[in-house]
Amino acid sequence: MTSPTPITVAVDCMGGDHGPRVTLAACRRFLSTHPDAHLLLVGRPEALSDLSDPRAHVVPATEVVEMDDPLEIALRKKKDSSMRIAIEQVRDGKAGAAVSAGNTGALMAIARYVLKTMDGIDRPAIAGQMPNFKGGGTTMLDLGANVDCTPEHLLQFAVMGSALVSVLQDKQNPTVGLLNIGEEAIKGNEIIKKTGELLRSAGNTGDLNFHGNVEGNDIFKGTVDIVICDGFVGNVALKASEGLATMIGGFLKNEFSRNIFTKIAAILAYPVLTAFKHRVDHRRYNGAALLGLRGLVFKSHGSADEIAFETALNRAYDAARNQLLDRVRERIAHAAPLLMGPTADRAETAVTTP
Repeated sequence: MTSPTPITVAVDCMGGDHGPRVTLAACRRFLSTHPDAHLLLVGRPEALSDLSDPRAHVVPATEVVEMDDPLEIALRKKKDSSMRIAIEQVRDGKAGAAVSAGNTGALMAIARYVLKTMDGIDRPAIAGQMPNFKGGGTTMLDLGANVDCTPEHLLQFAVMGSALVSVLQDKQNPTVGLLNIGEEAIKGNEIIKKTGELLRSAGNTGDLNFHGNVEGNDIFKGTVDIVICDGFVGNVALKASEGLATMIGGFLKNEFSRNIFTKIAAILAYPVLTAFKHRVDHRRYNGAALLGLRGLVFKSHGSADEIAFETALNRAYDAARNQLLDRVRERIAHAAPLLMGPTADRAETAVTTP
């Protein structure tokens, strides 16, 4: 369902490794392709003067959460930070979503403190995309917000991830896989086995389209639309894939630069190399959703350039326009009998930085 009113996105323009130099350029590109969108540019006004657009309005913030700031400083000391003010725009109904490239741990902590979690959800999760062989992206969660999870938490992640993919990829019944060391139901530790039982029950009641267990290589095969795991495993998988991609890129560059003949080969192979680079370009998958909150918040990679940050803005806009929060609430309500597990806790989230 498309919202009839213009969509407003709050942008933490000061966050990330590059700050306004990248965020403002990305905002300019975003506005040029979204004529019905409005932006709230949050940050120090003197740093945001380069962007002048009738659909972009500056919201002053005097402080900046640095990438190495401890959670205590970001959450309790910097109450006028651009990150916090951007999230408060969502809480106050002035924006449909917020986007930041800042400190991941601080963003999750501030978002959870300001927005609170949804009814029926114990812990928010970070959901991002990984490129797959089919040319699309496999949504994976959690990517680092919760290092220890109960089966009920993982079921909640599956419900929220299904709502996310149904909105952003227009798949009404996306497939869900549980990351494991094998496809057989008997494999894995007790938490994974119990999670598998819950997911199969959810599949039988129509709450999920559960495929079964999947292995690490299935993430990149595109076997399922959504892969569920705890934040420890998800963050390791994310960092390992980023490292592998960097290594392969370095190998190709070194080999094609070895001598005059390999340089000529590089010229001949340029169209193929360009297509390959496009398919695995991480900028096309930037923008991880913080799911389970009473408002939409998207995390951009801290080192994102203007193209990558624009992708995060696009994802936030699409989520707000297609009313992701309502989709999540509907799925949670339908799956409520399974979600209210006896071991679910509401302890504070342990956060790592993807």
